[in-house]
Amino acid sequence: MDRAKTPLAEGSIGSDFLQLDVRDAPPGGLADWLAGQLRAAVADGRLPVGGRLPASRVLAAELRVSRGVVTEAYQRLIDDGHAAGRGRAGTVVVAAPVLPPDPSPDRPAAEVITAWPGVEVFDAVRAAPARVDLTPGVPDLTAFPRGAWLRAERAVLDELEPAHFGYGDPRGAPSMRLAVSRWLARNRGIRVDPGEIIVVAGVAQGLTLLGEVLRAHGVPAVAVEDPGSLGARQHLHHCGLETPPIPVDDDGVRVSALRAPAVLLTPAHQFPMGVVLGGERRRELMRWAAGGGIVVEDDYDAEHRYDRAPVPAVRSMLPEVCYLGSVSKLLAPALRVGWLLAPPRFFADLVAAKRFADLGNAVLAQLVLARLMETGELERQLRVVRARHRRRRDAMIRSLSESLPSAVVHGAAAGLHLTVTFDEDVDDVAVAAAALAEGVKVQPLSWHRQQPGRPGLVLGYAARTATEIAEGIAVLGRLVTS
Repeated sequence: MDRAKTPLAEGSIGSDFLQLDVRDAPPGGLADWLAGQLRAAVADGRLPVGGRLPASRVLAAELRVSRGVVTEAYQRLIDDGHAAGRGRAGTVVVAAPVLPPDPSPDRPAAEVITAWPGVEVFDAVRAAPARVDLTPGVPDLTAFPRGAWLRAERAVLDELEPAHFGYGDPRGAPSMRLAVSRWLARNRGIRVDPGEIIVVAGVAQGLTLLGEVLRAHGVPAVAVEDPGSLGARQHLHHCGLETPPIPVDDDGVRVSALRAPAVLLTPAHQFPMGVVLGGERRRELMRWAAGGGIVVEDDYDAEHRYDRAPVPAVRSMLPEVCYLGSVSKLLAPALRVGWLLAPPRFFADLVAAKRFADLGNAVLAQLVLARLMETGELERQLRVVRARHRRRRDAMIRSLSESLPSAVVHGAAAGLHLTVTFDEDVDDVAVAAAALAEGVKVQPLSWHRQQPGRPGLVLGYAARTATEIAEGIAVLGRLVTS
C-alpha cells in the first residue's frame, strides 16, 4: 500500500474510506490542508455526523506527517464546531458545514446587490451562492447545543401533560415567560413580572406587532438611527409608519434631534456602528420619554461582549420602554423565539395582535428553551460561543489590518460583526456586488443609511472560521484597492 495514500477513518468512521495524498498539500501548509480535506469530507457526507476520527498518532503514521500536524487539524475542526473531543472516545464529528448552492445560470450573483434594495433583497442575498458568507447578524450555527437541546426536549416530553398539546395563552407558555423574566433579571438588569411578557416569533414579529399597534394609537412615525438597520425600517414601513433618520455618533443616537413621537434604538450595541448609548444621552432619552416620547428598544446582540463590562438595558432604568429581545443571536434564528415587553397602555392591544397573528408561538420549543434557561445550559452556551466569537473577531481584525489597512474599524468591543468605513471615493455597493460575484458575501453600509455618509461594509465574523475570514477579507482588500 502506498503510504502517502491512506484510508482516513479506518476502524473509526466505517467502511467508506477517504483517500488522502499529502503530496497535494502546499508547502508549509499541511495542517491547513488536512483540516480542509476533513471539512470537505464532513460536508459531503463521507465522514458522517457521529463518526469517530482515527487516533491522531495512527493518522500521522499513515500519512507520514508529525502528530502535531494532525492534532492541529483536529483542533481546527473543533474550533469550527464540526468536531468535538470526547476524551477516551476520541474526536467525533458533531456537525456538517453547509455547502453553498450551485450558482443560478439565469441570474448573476452580483445583480442581487442594488443601490436601492427592496423588501426582497435579504431573501435574494441569502439564496445567492457564496464560498465565504460574511453576512452580519448570524451566530456560529455549528455551535448549536444539540445534545443539551435533545436532553431538555426528552425531559419536557416526559413531563408534558396532554393539555399542553392544545391551544395555549397567546402571550406564551407560563414557564417560558417565567424563565424569560429570570433571564432578563440575571443578564440585562430588567425586573419584570412574567405576566407582562409576550413571547413572539423573534424581534421581527415583535417589531411588526408594535408597528401595527402604534399605528392604531395614532403614531404616524418611528424615528430610527442613521445608519440603522435596513430590515427594521422595512418592517416599520410595512406597518405604514414613516422612519425619519436620527444621526448616530460615538455616543449613540443624537437624542436632541428627535422630533417624531417614537424612536427605535439599539442602545447596547448599535447596529451597524457598534457604539453604546452614552450616559448623558440616556439621561436625555429619559427626559424625552417623560415628555411623552415612546422608546422601542431592540436589545441587539447585547449578550456578546468581549472588551467591556455589560451595558444595562434602557428598559432596566425606564419601565415605559417597549423592549424586544430574542435567542436568534445566541442559539439560532430558525428557532423564531423572542420576547416583547410593553407598558400597560399598549399591552392589551399587543396581546390581541399576537392572538390574531398566530394564536401564539409553538409551545414545545418554548418549554425546551425555558428548561435550558432555568438549568443554566443557556449561560454555559453563551460562555462557549463568546470565546469562539472573540477568536473570530480577532482573526477578522488581523485580516483587516493586513488587507485593508486604511479602513476604519467600528464596533469591535461586542457583537457578531464589525463595520469598516472608507474614504468617500469608495463605492461600497459596487464593492459588495463585485465581492458577491467572487463568492464573498457582505453588506454595504449604504444599505443602512438614509442620509449621506461615509461608505463602508458590514462584516459578520461569528459564523466563519479564521481561514475563511482571511480569504474573504483578502478578496475585499483587492477589490477596494484596485
